[in-house]
Amino acid sequence: MTAQVSLGPIGQIARSVRDIDAATAWYRDVLGLAPLMSFPGMAFFDLGGIRLYLQQAEDAGPESILYFTVPDIVAVHAALEGRGVTFTQAPRMVHRHADGTEEWLAFFPDPEGRMLALIARRAPAD
Repeated sequence: MTAQVSLGPIGQIARSVRDIDAATAWYRDVLGLAPLMSFPGMAFFDLGGIRLYLQQAEDAGPESILYFTVPDIVAVHAALEGRGVTFTQAPRMVHRHADGTEEWLAFFPDPEGRMLALIARRAPAD
């Protein structure tokens, strides 16, 4: 008899960076992420219960896109632009569900050119 395997939610996401000090400052000061801990060459942030692990690596390159769920994509977009973030795609609706709920996305690079995104669901207008 084989045991059932049940994976839980994602607990940590790792991302390599070329400059840990610059990346730590940007994720903390520009994106406003809460720092958890840091060690030489490493920094950890809280993403609403999921840990973001940044590790310094000379060969840091393209990786998966991190999608940050936000309640008001237009307001967060404006706030990040005010902090100097340049968006490659402003907030736009990408899908409307049968119940009228809309899916919205906006994309921007981190200081090393890797993509990040904002994602939001908007309830149908009453």
